[in-house]
Amino acid sequence: MSQIAQVNIARMLAPLADPLMAEFVAQLDTINALADNSPGFLWRLQTAEGNATSLQPYEDALIIVNLSLWVSLADLTAFVYKSRHRSVLQQRHLWFQRFDGPYTALWWVPPGHIPDVAEAKQRLASLRTQGETPYAFSFKKPFPAPEEGSDLRTQVVVE
Repeated sequence: MSQIAQVNIARMLAPLADPLMAEFVAQLDTINALADNSPGFLWRLQTAEGNATSLQPYEDALIIVNLSLWVSLADLTAFVYKSRHRSVLQQRHLWFQRFDGPYTALWWVPPGHIPDVAEAKQRLASLRTQGETPYAFSFKKPFPAPEEGSDLRTQVVVE
């Protein structure tokens, strides 16, 4: 049975050490623990500090990444929109700039596959250039999990 991967990126209004980001930083451990203990949670990208904020996936040092893996789209949706995470999401304008275009991408992966940052960036880039496809989609237009035995690695060329 397929699992759902998600990536979201955000461009901070200031570096993490800036007082402007203090409230966001103060909530990181709590929200990450909430994810870790949520039904359907499988994995999230993190460093030894327990989060991924020190990773720099883009040339812009103010862009941070969140990458996780879930048993189902329903489990991921419940965490994002029906848990305490929702209140943090509703306050994102306090800490993050508005993106032109998508900043979140979802895609199906086979059991046991752990996506890496390069794959996540490729999926997000595909969503930006190709729109919603089974390769990369959003919460607004989700695609069903592929049938068992389908090739989940179908590549969309991103220029």
